[in-house]
Amino acid sequence: MGSAARFRFSGVILSSCPLRQSFAALAFLTAAASAQDALEPLVVTGKAENLLGEADSASKGQSDREELLDRPYLRRGELLEVVPGMVVTQHAGGGKANQYFVRGYNLDHGTDFGIFVDGMPANYRAHGHGQGYADMNFLIPEFVQQLDYEKGPFDPRMGDLTTAGSAEFSLVNALDRGFASVTIGEDEYFRGVFGDSVKAGNGVLTFGAEATYYNGPWILEEDAHRFNGLVRWSTGNEDDYFDVTLLGYQAEWTSSDQIPERAILSGQIDRYGFLDPTNGGESQRYSLSMNWGRLCDDVRWRANAYAGYYDLDLYSNFTYFLDDPVNGDQFRQSDQRVFFGGEISATLENRSLFGAETDYTIGFQSRNDVIWDLELARTKARADVNPIRNDDVFTGNYSVFAAAHTKWNDWFRTEAGLRADAFYFDVDSDTPVNSGNEWDGIAVPKLNLIFGPWNDTEYYLNLGGGFHSNDARGLFTRIDPNDGVTPVAPVDPLVRTWGSELGVRHQWSDCLTLTASIWYIYSESELLYVGDAGNVEAGPSTDRYGIELAGYWRPNEWFSLDGEIALSEGRFTDTSAGAFVENQVPLILSSGITLGERTGPYGTLRARYFSERPLVADKTVESEDSLQFNARVGYRLENWDFAIDCLNLFDRADNDIEYYYTSRLPGEPAAGIDDVHLHPAEPRTLRASVTYYW
Repeated sequence: MGSAARFRFSGVILSSCPLRQSFAALAFLTAAASAQDALEPLVVTGKAENLLGEADSASKGQSDREELLDRPYLRRGELLEVVPGMVVTQHAGGGKANQYFVRGYNLDHGTDFGIFVDGMPANYRAHGHGQGYADMNFLIPEFVQQLDYEKGPFDPRMGDLTTAGSAEFSLVNALDRGFASVTIGEDEYFRGVFGDSVKAGNGVLTFGAEATYYNGPWILEEDAHRFNGLVRWSTGNEDDYFDVTLLGYQAEWTSSDQIPERAILSGQIDRYGFLDPTNGGESQRYSLSMNWGRLCDDVRWRANAYAGYYDLDLYSNFTYFLDDPVNGDQFRQSDQRVFFGGEISATLENRSLFGAETDYTIGFQSRNDVIWDLELARTKARADVNPIRNDDVFTGNYSVFAAAHTKWNDWFRTEAGLRADAFYFDVDSDTPVNSGNEWDGIAVPKLNLIFGPWNDTEYYLNLGGGFHSNDARGLFTRIDPNDGVTPVAPVDPLVRTWGSELGVRHQWSDCLTLTASIWYIYSESELLYVGDAGNVEAGPSTDRYGIELAGYWRPNEWFSLDGEIALSEGRFTDTSAGAFVENQVPLILSSGITLGERTGPYGTLRARYFSERPLVADKTVESEDSLQFNARVGYRLENWDFAIDCLNLFDRADNDIEYYYTSRLPGEPAAGIDDVHLHPAEPRTLRASVTYYW
C-alpha cells in the first residue's frame, strides 16, 4: 500500500470466545461412538484414518481424494480448508491468489504457510505482490489424490515460509475411470473438465484439461477465464516409482477489489459495486516436475526435481485518489520468473541407536528463482503513468536436513532433527543504490516426543525452530523508490521463529478420531514487503498461542461427520502502538456431514465460521464475523453423476475480508478518510453439474 495504506499480513489475533454449539458437536461425536460395536468393519481413509504409531503430532493429518471432491466449494483455494483451523477467502478477482488465515496468522497470500504439489513449492519468494505469494489456480481438483498437512515448525524437511504449517497435494498416478464433466451456474459460470488414463509403455499416462468462465455477482463483470492442463506419466509401486508431470495454467480477469464502507452506506456505490473499472490482471504458469523413489535393501531413496515459468501482471487501486488526485492511485505489479529446484534424501531403515530401532534420514534441497522485470509502476486505466522501480532478482536456497526416528520401547518414540539453510540474494535495481548481493544462513533444531499408545491414545510434545526469508529487495533498499530521496532502513534476510505444541490423539474406535492441541509460536519480527510502495517495513516481534480441537467420525461408507474448533491469540511484544496483531481471527469453526453411497442419492452440508477480528493494533476497530453454509445434493448412477451445489446457502451478507486504512474519494479532504474497506462474500449461488464416466 501507499504511505497512508499499509496492511500487515503476518498475524491473526484470536481471543477466547468459544461457541457452545461447537462443543456440543464434539460431544455428539463422542457419544455416537457407543454404537460402533454393531457396525461392520470398515477401511477408513482420510481425516478419520487411524494414525496412531505414524503421526508425530496431534495437528498432523491427511485428507483423501474422496473427501476433497465431496466438498462443495466456491473457489479451488478452498480445498485448503480441509486443514483444521484454516480459512480461505478472496479480496480481489478470481485469478489472484487467495487470502489465507491459520494459527493466529493473517497469511496474506501465503506467508509462513508452505504449499507444495508433489514436492514442488507453490509459494513465491520476492514476489511482485508480496513475499510467499501462493496462487493455487494452477491445480485441477479432480487430479488431486491426497492432501497431507501439518502445523508448526516441527518437521526437519520443512524450511522457509512454513512456521505456521504446510500442506502438500499429491496428484493421481492413474484415474480409476475416464471422465468428462460440465458445470453451469448463476452469474454466467461455466466449467468444463475431462481426464483419462491409458497404458503407455510400462507405465500409465494420465491427462486432462479444464476451462472455466465466470462473471460473478459484481456490477463490474469479472470476465474471468482460466485454462488448465495436465499430462503425467507414472510407473512403479510404493517402494520403487517414477513419475513426470507437465502442468499448465493461464488466466485473465477484471477485479472489483475491496471498497470503502462509507461509499456503500452513503449510497454512492452498491455493496457489489466498484470504484476503478480497470483493476484486474493476467497470469500464467507452466511447470515440469518429476518424482523418483527406490528401496535398495534397507535404504529408501527419494528425489524430486522441478522447473517452471511464471508471470503476473496485476492492477490494483486501494486508496483511489489519495496519492494522486489527478490520475488516481492505480498501480501495476509485474512478476516474470523461471524457478527450478529439487530434493534428494536417503532413509536408512531398521538401524540401531543405543539398542533402539532407529531410521536415519538425511537430505538436500535447493530452490532457485531467476526473476526479471520485477516491476512496480503507477498506472491509469492500465497505462503506465509513473514507474516506481524495476529489479532483476535472483534468490537461491540450499538446505541440508537430518532426522533420527527412534522407537525406544512400546510406548515411547522420538524424532530428533536438524536443518541448515544457506541463502544467496542478488538484486540489480534500476536505482543503483538499491542493488546488492549477500549470503546468509540459519540452522534450526527439531524435537518431537511421542508417548503411547495407551488405551488407543497417544500424547505428543513438539519443539522446534523455524524461519522465513524476507523479500530480497528489502535487504538492499536504501532510498525510497517512490521519491528517490527518503532514506530507508534495510531489513534482515532471515527471521527466526520458535514453536511448541502439546497434543493428544485418541482413536475411540476404528471409525472415530479425536485430537486436541495447545500450541505457541514466537517470531522475532513481523516483516513485509509493501508492494505498491516498493519498500519493506519491519514490525515488532510477536507471540501467538492457541487451542485446537477436532473430531472425525466415519462409521460406514455412506456417512461421515466432522467438527473442528481453532482458538488463537496474537500479541506484539512491543505494545507501544497497540498489543493486537491486526486482522487476525480469534475463533474458527468448521463442520460438515456427508451422506450417500457410490450409487443412488447423496448429499453434503458444510459450515464455516470465523469471528470478529481487530483491524487495528489497539482493537478499537473490529471486523464483522462470517458464517457460511455450502450444500450439495446429487444422484449417482454407474456411469453418470448429477449434482447441484448451493453456495452461501442462507444468502448471508458477510464479508470475505475487511481492512482499515486511509483512502480518498473525489471531493473528500486531501488527507483522506480512515475507513473500513471490504470485499463482500458472494450471495447465494446455484451451480449444476453433470459428469460422465467411462
